[in-house]
Amino acid sequence: MTKDLTQGSPARLILGFALPLLAGMLFQQLYNLVDTMIVGRFLGVQALAGVGATGSINFLVMGFCMGICSGFAIPVAQQFGAREEGRMREFVANGAWLSIAFSVVITVLTVVYCRDILLAMNTPEDCLQEAYDYIVVIFAGIPFTFLYNLLSGYLRSLGDSRTPLYFLILSSVLNVVLDLTLILVFHMGVFGASLATVISQAISGLLCLLFIAVKVPILHLSRDEMRMRSRRMTELCRYGVPMGLQYSITAIGSVILQVAVNSLGSMAVAATTAGGKVLNFLACPFDALGSTMATYGAQNVGASRYDRLNRGLFASSAMGFAYSALAFCIAWFFGRMLTGLFVSGEGSEELIGLARQYMIANVSFYPLLTLVNVVRFTIQGMGFSMFAILAGVMEMVARGVVGVLLVPVWGFLGAALGSPLAWLFADAFLVPAYFRCRRLLMTRAHHLHVLAGTPVEGREGMARGQ
Repeated sequence: MTKDLTQGSPARLILGFALPLLAGMLFQQLYNLVDTMIVGRFLGVQALAGVGATGSINFLVMGFCMGICSGFAIPVAQQFGAREEGRMREFVANGAWLSIAFSVVITVLTVVYCRDILLAMNTPEDCLQEAYDYIVVIFAGIPFTFLYNLLSGYLRSLGDSRTPLYFLILSSVLNVVLDLTLILVFHMGVFGASLATVISQAISGLLCLLFIAVKVPILHLSRDEMRMRSRRMTELCRYGVPMGLQYSITAIGSVILQVAVNSLGSMAVAATTAGGKVLNFLACPFDALGSTMATYGAQNVGASRYDRLNRGLFASSAMGFAYSALAFCIAWFFGRMLTGLFVSGEGSEELIGLARQYMIANVSFYPLLTLVNVVRFTIQGMGFSMFAILAGVMEMVARGVVGVLLVPVWGFLGAALGSPLAWLFADAFLVPAYFRCRRLLMTRAHHLHVLAGTPVEGREGMARGQ
């Protein structure tokens, strides 16, 4: 059930690890796609706009939760790479305690202040109630978001990217069934769509927990390993909180941009929602490569295989660049058809045209998105989470500039250019930051070897010879 990413061809290992991750992310996006398609086609443009108006705040809150879980998994991967299984299980246990605390606090705050948040975001009045009915249920399900993302992150830290996929496939099928049942049979509207998503994710998390209990003895905790340890919690927070903040800081820019889009009216909101859902689906390979590089980087740093970092980074970047060309062709030739899946009836032609414009503006810059994901997650796996936060700040600034300056002047086109400009700003920081981080690791390793009386060249030479 585990895979060592410190031995063998980086390109082959990365591809083999990323493909199951990609499949899992595609099924995870299917949650949102099914919600959006059924809402748009059966409940109308106003309901679609209501769901879409929650997109940025959903990304802000859920991104923070998922970022924390991803960060908690990094020390687990590092200790697995270093073959320190006892210490690894201590991180597993303390990550669970911290996740319980974070999930309770975040759930209470977001549910209580949900309507106030939507009002502060200038959500259009004609879709405010639909937006609230949808997002408040998503927020109430935050504990299940933590459960699935933490446990699947632990499994990926051990090199197992397949098992979470199987559970997502099962829960995706269930999500489709529940969506159709709750909306078409029980007439629960957008509330039913969000409830179906929460139930499906809860089942995914519980299945991960059952699988670990039965099939993954390396993660079975002794009574002593389950104790709360302040030192372990501090180190986990050093990884998890910056990664969570990275997502949230990035999302703050998205919120600013969403407020600007909201000011353009329900049609613009619905168009960015439909186009954004397709783009989320098309961007899954970049997310899969990023998550792969976080595990790859963490395991190789834990094993002191620093020579493999560049090789892995270049291999994954090449894969992302090749896919970027394919994604552009898909958007160009099939963009109208894909966005047409979400709407029907009056106003659909105008909406589809705007959604396609939004898609083309984004996929044209997918090579920049490749570097954002690959380089950022590699840096995080190497243990330099603070650098990722600074990259998030760059994205926030870029989206804020677009929302404040470009959207009022260029209208919908300005909104479409928000993400590409954010990727450009982030890459300008991330690429040089990666090489600096690698130099710091090499310098640190050299000093440790000198203190131990062992030349670092011996270890690097050995690594290159394998």
